[in-house]
Amino acid sequence: MKMIFFILLLLSFHSAFSQNIQEEELISKARQYSNEAIAKRDIEDITKYWLDDFLIIRGSGIIVIGKEASKADWINGFKETPQAYYERIPSEIIISKSNPELAWETGNWKGFNTYSKGGRYSAQWKKKEGEWKLQAELFVALEK
Repeated sequence: MKMIFFILLLLSFHSAFSQNIQEEELISKARQYSNEAIAKRDIEDITKYWLDDFLIIRGSGIIVIGKEASKADWINGFKETPQAYYERIPSEIIISKSNPELAWETGNWKGFNTYSKGGRYSAQWKKKEGEWKLQAELFVALEK
């Protein structure tokens, strides 16, 4: 009986672990898609993974609240500095154990043809209607 319980427990753990890996890969793919959209300056694709109440703290410390305000901010940024683009490189993605509808991502960001060469970032993802969306991003410019 103990052996059966142990095997069931092990299978349950393996299943949960595999599910988290799949969810982390979905977030990683969404991040790559976002990076590609920024390189193409495709505003609709940049905003594809944002919730309506998305919040961003830019590397310079400026806070922008809301998907539409953030979208306008990107449009203005591309007008002011058309050669600028950014890349986010995740170093860690963690699905919450207490709420599997939330995830945390952190890593480095690089800036090209812009005021900063990069720094660190963190992001909160929220699963909504079966799809991972960005709730918030925090960037800190650390390189000149």
